[in-house]
Amino acid sequence: MNSRAGGLATGYRTSAAGVDFSGGPKFLNVIDEHSRLCLAIRVGRRCKARDVVAVLEELTSLYPAPAFIRCDNGPEFIAHALRRWCQGSGTTTATIEPGSPWQNGFAESFNGRFRDEFLNTELFTTAPEAQILADRWRWEYNSLRPHSALQGRTPLEAVQQGAAA
Repeated sequence: MNSRAGGLATGYRTSAAGVDFSGGPKFLNVIDEHSRLCLAIRVGRRCKARDVVAVLEELTSLYPAPAFIRCDNGPEFIAHALRRWCQGSGTTTATIEPGSPWQNGFAESFNGRFRDEFLNTELFTTAPEAQILADRWRWEYNSLRPHSALQGRTPLEAVQQGAAA
């Protein structure tokens, strides 16, 4: 039997992918692969392993720890700090092969949409301003945008109804 906390099934699958663009703030996006729910977008001047761990700790205070985190081989995802956090939470990392972004398709698809619909359309001058705007965009993505893979439901509806079938 699956126990649930906050609507996400125990052992939910999470993708984590860093998106960084030179000359601007860094964005860390965390996506639940099952429901397509964007669990977090964090904006900062940098994105190091300790920043990834802080976001994951915040998320696991709200939801069960994920069974695994699918990520690329960036230094923030292969650092000892993240490995220690994963060991302590019972989570494993599923790192993709270098140069194989298609192996992290959910995160890459989300990041493309995020780039097209947010980064290419919003103007912001500070990381705190970008965070406020990114949080608004995340709410719209989760609450208002139906997904064909979710039978026309939004990610939030998928979570509330027991995720995708």
